[in-house]
Amino acid sequence: MATLTTPALTLEQETNPWEAQASRFDFAAKKLNLDQGIWKLLRYPTREIIVHIPVQMDDGSIEVFTGYRVQHSIARGPAKGGIRYAPDVSLDEVRALASWMTWKCAVVNIPFGGAKGGVICDPKKMSQGELERMTRRYTASIIDFIGPEKDVPAPDMNTNEQTMAWIMDTYSMHMGQTSTAVVTGKPVNMGGSRGRREATGRGISVVCDEALKHLGMSIEGCRVILQGFGNVGSNAANILYRKGYTIIGITEYDGAVYNADGIDIPALIEHRARAGTINGFAKAVPADKDEILTRECEILIPAATENVITSRNAADLRCRILCEGANGPTTVLADEILAEKGVFVIPDILANAGGVTTSYFEWVQDRMGYFWTESEVNQRLDTIMSESFKDVVSYGTAHQVNNRIAAYMLAIDRVAFTTKQRGVYA
Repeated sequence: MATLTTPALTLEQETNPWEAQASRFDFAAKKLNLDQGIWKLLRYPTREIIVHIPVQMDDGSIEVFTGYRVQHSIARGPAKGGIRYAPDVSLDEVRALASWMTWKCAVVNIPFGGAKGGVICDPKKMSQGELERMTRRYTASIIDFIGPEKDVPAPDMNTNEQTMAWIMDTYSMHMGQTSTAVVTGKPVNMGGSRGRREATGRGISVVCDEALKHLGMSIEGCRVILQGFGNVGSNAANILYRKGYTIIGITEYDGAVYNADGIDIPALIEHRARAGTINGFAKAVPADKDEILTRECEILIPAATENVITSRNAADLRCRILCEGANGPTTVLADEILAEKGVFVIPDILANAGGVTTSYFEWVQDRMGYFWTESEVNQRLDTIMSESFKDVVSYGTAHQVNNRIAAYMLAIDRVAFTTKQRGVYA
């Protein structure tokens, strides 16, 4: 397949997620010969909300946090996207994540647009009460812009089922009625979907299966290294382990473990639950958390944060397949290097779409008031992920582009088609 070069970014721009998204969007739009008006319309978010959230802390003081909610597109349905809490949340990051959600939903062909939210805070330094008060005030600040038919938040980095329960309750109190469909990723007893917690990891396992079939490789002897062992990484590792993959390395923010013969993933999960870290695991040896990414393996899965694979380390990777479990783990400059090395990339807007797909299932179940078994959820998820993988690879072959640009082109094509059909309201 021919290698196609995306517009060059400077080293300073390389790690800016919005610049990376925009670069890839522009390149894919050009390949599609996208109408200039639609190009302009889809390139920028529909709405950007910035709120300042006063919160009374446990010591009686008032702290003011900055929060964002960006809605990129509602052409194909309500906006959909997570809310993250972190000290380094930025508007550019949230913009990029919102746009990626638009393309992700379109790649797997579910009727959502893209959104994302975030609050600048350090949740590790906040009590449960402080987090609840901040979450409820943030929800109240954006309440006119969210809802089952408008914008449906979900968990993301440092948020969870409890966070979604607080958002749902706050929204419901303002509406005067219980509205379970306003968020996804809720506890099952509050309208959450079975299988949602494992969905992103399960989706990753499905596209890994499909990649091996496509490349004529076997699960037996397939060595995997994962970066990140949170909800996505640990579930992906556990499901792959059960399928017969050999997980040889796991790296986290505070260390890494390695076993050339394969790591016992259920035992590592138990160890992490007890110790609070993967470090000190007796059935593997410690490793350098950055160097382990460059060890020889068949599949490398970055499943934590953005900008893990950059121009600084891409040339050192020794994987056959790069499966992006995280959002934006590979920079544009790294893409060029990986293409030259012949690495088969499963891009983030396909690889980690299992989470939003099952969020869609949750939204559907909430709206009809009837809930599926976990096996039904998993079966539907497996079908969508498998078909979406084949759609992207076929699109890439037809247009002679790599998988990432194929995924963008497919997604943009679908969103642009609906946008043209709807027309521009004047």
